[in-house]
Amino acid sequence: MQTEGVGLSTLDYGIFILYVLIIISVGLWVSRDKKGQKKGTKDYFLAGKTLPWWAIGSSLIAANISAEQFIGMSGSGFSIGLAIASYEWMAALTLIIVAKYFMPVFIDKGIFTIPEFVEKRFNKTLKTILAVFWLALFIFVNLTSVLYLGSLALQTILGIPMHYAIFGLALFAVIYSLYGGLSAVAWTDVVQVFFLILGGFLTTIMAVSYIGGDAGLFAV
Repeated sequence: MQTEGVGLSTLDYGIFILYVLIIISVGLWVSRDKKGQKKGTKDYFLAGKTLPWWAIGSSLIAANISAEQFIGMSGSGFSIGLAIASYEWMAALTLIIVAKYFMPVFIDKGIFTIPEFVEKRFNKTLKTILAVFWLALFIFVNLTSVLYLGSLALQTILGIPMHYAIFGLALFAVIYSLYGGLSAVAWTDVVQVFFLILGGFLTTIMAVSYIGGDAGLFAV
């Protein structure tokens, strides 16, 4: 399998390594034990209910944007056109409806997961079936595709063999996620969503410039 990179400079590699260190450092920093504070399950799974709205929003964006979008959906857009964007547009509309009409009910009832809602609304058996289904779907479909596409990018850009890239990406996320729980995930997402949005704007500008500006953009 081809593993040669695209000829990045020492500065490129330095920026990449610096980014990894920043993310891990932020995750470990926010996860540190504070003097006189005892962490419980609420701190680990719900970040102690202390996250501000903008951090929650940033984490939501970062959690839903990955190599699946930057590589997979970009490729689909090139192949079939703008119609693929309907996937994200509909997701945005759905999130607004959920936040407006469903979240107040969940918060009022103290419900934090959909399986928990199903258990209270129906029964424990249905909750278990739903939980197992979603875990299987996430692990064998979503997570595997994200790891594959991410490792494909690392292999193409940095020349890292795919199996090493998959292991590295998984380890990178596990280091701060398991150690710090939701708080570490959310605050590292805040950092990452900044670079995601910045990178998206820069990529758009470069792409439009490459095809000749507005004239090339609307050319048939």
